[in-house]
Amino acid sequence: MSEARDADQAQIGENIAAVLEFYAREQQKLGPAQRTVERISHFFGRPGFLWLILVFVALWVAANLGLRAVGRAPFDPAPFFWLQGVVGLSALLTATIVLTKQNRLALLAEQRAHLDLKVTLLTEQKAAKLIHLVEELRRDLPNVRDRHDSAAAALQQSMSPAHVLAALDEGKDAARISGTGPPA
Repeated sequence: MSEARDADQAQIGENIAAVLEFYAREQQKLGPAQRTVERISHFFGRPGFLWLILVFVALWVAANLGLRAVGRAPFDPAPFFWLQGVVGLSALLTATIVLTKQNRLALLAEQRAHLDLKVTLLTEQKAAKLIHLVEELRRDLPNVRDRHDSAAAALQQSMSPAHVLAALDEGKDAARISGTGPPA
């Protein structure tokens, strides 16, 4: 029992190491510009950034109203056109940075999905082979009654990846035609 647990732990360790290696490789692929975008988007995604924006706007408005109250000309009188410009530019930059990071994460998700599909197809092929071997063993054992099992016979056939992808494409096309799927 201990050997099986040790083997499981070793396999889990190998799998985790492979995943960590994948992420490390992807991190190394990042150029300086993308690393900067990642750092900025990490900063923008924190609750403290919201407070920073609110404090900045409050100070801007208070400074302009304070200057007006003491009889001096405000640098951006109400309705604060300069503040609106700064906030608009900040929103544009923030949206661009967020989209840039989301595009990279979408690429990673697509790679993971392809890997999942490959692993699933390989698992399906292995399961089909195991069913074939069990059925063969059942036929060869003299003390086991030989009978036809149509479900086992069907499951012995490994799926063709090309047929799976064609069926997925047909399903997407049918959903698109019926209006229930995403547009092309």
